Amino acid sequence: MKKIEIIIERTKTGYSAYALRYPVFTTGKNSEELKRNIAEALNLYFHKSGKTIMVSDLKIVLDIPQFFSFYKIINAKALAEKIGMNQSLLSQYISGNKKPSSVQTKRILNGIQQVGKELASIRFL
Repeated sequence: MKKIEIIIERTKTGYSAYALRYPVFTTGKNSEELKRNIAEALNLYFHKSGKTIMVSDLKIVLDIPQFFSFYKIINAKALAEKIGMNQSLLSQYISGNKKPSSVQTKRILNGIQQVGKELASIRFL
């Protein structure tokens, strides 16, 4: 099954999400609740067709400000250093004051994905 693209946005009370190609939307207080809620809403939408949607069937789509709002644990200063980007410039992208080019967006995403790979490979004694 092709993944279902889900757009996530920050709200005053948490997060909202909607399916890009289906008339399905929901809200949640945090990322885990939001993912469960959108999967449940999609299951209600697809109920008659017999499809079952799991959280793993979702493709989460965020812009840079939404990403840093959603994943507050990511340290923007450390990421800027890691990818060789001026911290002030990254901060402007995060705040939405500037919109990154597609090259800069890819650079940031590659850096985030590299951190994810490094974290996934860590083992504790």
